[in-house]
Amino acid sequence: MPADALALALAAAALHAGWNLLIARAGDPEGAGAAAQLFAAVVFAPLAAATWHVEAAALPYIAASTVAELAYFTLLAAAYRRSEMSLVYPIARGLAPVLVLIGAAVATGAHLAPVAVVGVLIVAVGIALVRGIRARGDLRSTGMAAAIAVTIACYTVIDKSGLRHAATIPYFELELGLEAVIYAAGLSAVRGSGVVRRGFSRWSMAAGIGMFGAYGLVLAALRLAPAAPVAAVRETSVVMATALAALYLHERVTRERALGAALVCAGVVALALA
Repeated sequence: MPADALALALAAAALHAGWNLLIARAGDPEGAGAAAQLFAAVVFAPLAAATWHVEAAALPYIAASTVAELAYFTLLAAAYRRSEMSLVYPIARGLAPVLVLIGAAVATGAHLAPVAVVGVLIVAVGIALVRGIRARGDLRSTGMAAAIAVTIACYTVIDKSGLRHAATIPYFELELGLEAVIYAAGLSAVRGSGVVRRGFSRWSMAAGIGMFGAYGLVLAALRLAPAAPVAAVRETSVVMATALAALYLHERVTRERALGAALVCAGVVALALA
């Protein structure tokens, strides 16, 4: 893997973990999340316009992916309000590629490669450690993290097909813009019109830049290296997010949870390289 592609993939991982940290640390993750999405959609609209190519065939995929992304962000912000980032992030990001892999195998009837099977098992052990083998509480947060993983798997599969009919930046802009408007409108209807306005801050705006920036850096890395190693390096965000949660959110990340996050990362790397 070229050094420049490695640097871009690592930067994408850091940005992804970073914007999650900024949403998780907000006093109101839902309001901050809505503000971040709206800000990103507005700021990056000129870039999307400059690279515009969206076929009519892409529109059903954009609509379906918007629904999945809306469910993803609704669950993510709610999970960060109720639980710890060091629990939610590793489970959601680790379980998602496992679901995509198993779903593809079931749909096509293909057999999983031995390396992929090992990767799935490593992820399973890692998630158990992140959750806590002896832990009995916080089942709701674990369930929400698993549900987030399902939404990630859904929009990943949808986008893989949808991007055959559109340029990547305009596709993502349409998806993000639609989701941002719907999420902000729904949140305002439930909690009042001021919730999104109060969510705007330099931190939520930075989170919005991080959302789009992480996506752009992955695309740049994919231009320089094959998808498998880029995806593998990108998953180092699991370890980064856990470390950031300990350092900046002061979450009690035990050695068991830290080891679990590392194993989740290792398992997903194995899946990416299988």
